[in-house]
Amino acid sequence: MRRVERTWLTVDFDDIRHVPTAQGHPTRSTKPVEHQGLSQAYKTGLEQFEAWLKSNHHPVTLFVIGDLLANEAFQHWLNRMLAAYDERLTVGCHGMTHRSWSAWPEDADGFSKALGEATALLKKAAGANFRPWFRAPAGYVAPWMAEVLAAHDYRVDTSINPSWLVKKKAGKGNSWADVNAAMGSSNIIERAWLTRFSLPVNGPALTLFPLSLVAKGAWKRAPPVLMANEVIKAVEDSKVGLTTLYWHVLDHSKNNGTWQPPLAQQPSAA
Repeated sequence: MRRVERTWLTVDFDDIRHVPTAQGHPTRSTKPVEHQGLSQAYKTGLEQFEAWLKSNHHPVTLFVIGDLLANEAFQHWLNRMLAAYDERLTVGCHGMTHRSWSAWPEDADGFSKALGEATALLKKAAGANFRPWFRAPAGYVAPWMAEVLAAHDYRVDTSINPSWLVKKKAGKGNSWADVNAAMGSSNIIERAWLTRFSLPVNGPALTLFPLSLVAKGAWKRAPPVLMANEVIKAVEDSKVGLTTLYWHVLDHSKNNGTWQPPLAQQPSAA
């Protein structure tokens, strides 16, 4: 077993209209949110995430949804962040929309089209800060998606939440092991998310009681965070063991805008 020595911090940029209850899922999407720009909670999240960035020196990968780039306010915010924190920020793809691909019948052509559109937009918006790293919306990833990612020159996938609680997200009849094997066969490095006691500790688990108790403990025990100049090489090297953590930018709007990721008070790795 590889020795895990570093932590990779990642943030998903879903707005309220992107969550599975609002869009992209065949059975869960029962409460659509009318698209009227960025939600107030999202604006607060962006503001408080920026404040958190100012409070430390950690590098972070932003997993951005392609359709956000049609919003002028978000585009301006992203441009400003990349200018201010160029060496600390990388940008990956979180889909064109927030479609839960593995919850639907296999659609390689549809996924390829959406991935191509999102990739082009993100490359243009993020420039040299863009990396060919993918995170499936809501963690819905199936084995068939690996070949499509490879065809679009993606090097890293970080969609697997290896917990029995969410095993259905691998698609009907599939397991997380099947997804991991498919990624390997397509020469894509898989960066699965941290779990503890086989329970989720990322994303919604951070604020969903009682999982939040397990999550906070796991995060406090995480290894030192990567240095900015280590991120790309470490993430894209399969021989490097990493602990992958993620939260949502919307989390920063919680608790009246005071929420912060529950990391131990530690410097980045030396």
